[in-house]
Amino acid sequence: MKRVRLGQLGPEVTELCFGVLPLGPVQKNIGQEAAVALLKEAIDLGINFFDTAEMYKTQEYLGQAIADHDRSSLVIATKSAAKTYAEMQASIVQSLKELGTDYIDIYLLHAARVTTAVFAERAGALECLQEFKAKGIIRQVGISTHSVPVVRIAAERDDIDIIFPLINKLGRGIQAGTREEMEAAIAYAAAQGKGLYAMKALAGGHLVEEIPEAMAYVRSLSGISAIAVGMVDSAELRHNVELFLHGTVSPELAAAASKKRKRLIVLGFCRGCGACVRTCPNHALSLLEGRAQVDTSLCILCGYCNPVCPEFALRLV
Repeated sequence: MKRVRLGQLGPEVTELCFGVLPLGPVQKNIGQEAAVALLKEAIDLGINFFDTAEMYKTQEYLGQAIADHDRSSLVIATKSAAKTYAEMQASIVQSLKELGTDYIDIYLLHAARVTTAVFAERAGALECLQEFKAKGIIRQVGISTHSVPVVRIAAERDDIDIIFPLINKLGRGIQAGTREEMEAAIAYAAAQGKGLYAMKALAGGHLVEEIPEAMAYVRSLSGISAIAVGMVDSAELRHNVELFLHGTVSPELAAAASKKRKRLIVLGFCRGCGACVRTCPNHALSLLEGRAQVDTSLCILCGYCNPVCPEFALRLV
C-alpha cells in the first residue's frame, strides 16, 4: 500500500490506518482471538499504521497481533485521557506492557470533548509525554480532538507533533466550527509541519452508503496523510484495502459494506444516572423520564459513552 510521511518529521504510514476501537468491548466486542486474527490479516495485507487507546481496551489485542512482526515496520498510535503527570506516567507504563513493546510511535492526549483550555488543564500529562519523548520511549506526541480551535492552537505548539482531528463531508461531529473551518484548520496545521491523520470519515456510519465518495473527500484534504477506519471483520478489511489501493471496490464488497450501518441503543435497565450524557462529545445523549435518550441526528457512534455507564446499558449494534 502507498505510504506517506506523517508531517515533516513523522514516520511513514499507510494511508489506511486500522482503527482498533470497534474490535473491543466499547463497541463490537468480537473477542480477543478474532480481533488478533483480523489485525494480523491487516498486517499481511500491507497496513502498517494502527490506532488504539487506553479507553478502548484493545491495546492488548494489538500487542498480541504485532508480536511476531518486525516492530520497526509498524507504526502504533495510542491515547490516554490522563490529566496529571502521575496519571500519564501510569498510562504509558500500561500501554507499553499491553502493547508488548519498548517504545510507542505516537502517544496522544485523548481529548474529544474539550476546549482550548485542554493544554492548561492537562499540562502535567503533556509534560510527562515530553519527558518520555526525550528518553526515546515515545517518538511523537499529539492530540486527538473534534474541535476546530483545538486544532488551530495545537498547530502553533512546539510540544505537539501529531494532530488527529475529526472530519467528514457532512461536518458531523465537528465542535466549535464548521466543516469548512475544520478544513482550514487542518491545512494551517499541515503548513506548520504537523502530521495529521483523520477520524470519522464515515460520520459514525451515516455515510456507509457513500463510502468511496466519503473517503475520497477526506483523502483530498490538504494536510491529511492517513485515515483511521474501524473494521470488525475480513470483508470490511478487504473492502477498505481495495478502496485505498484502487479507488473503487468490487460490487460484492461494496454491497456487503453498505449493510454495515450501526446504531446506539439504550437498554431497559438504564437508571438515568447521566454519566453518558456528561461524556458524549457530541451532545447526542440526554435524559428523558429517567432514561438516556439518543438523538441519532447528532450521534457519531464513537462509543465513548459505553465504558462510563455503570449499568452497561448502552450498546453499539
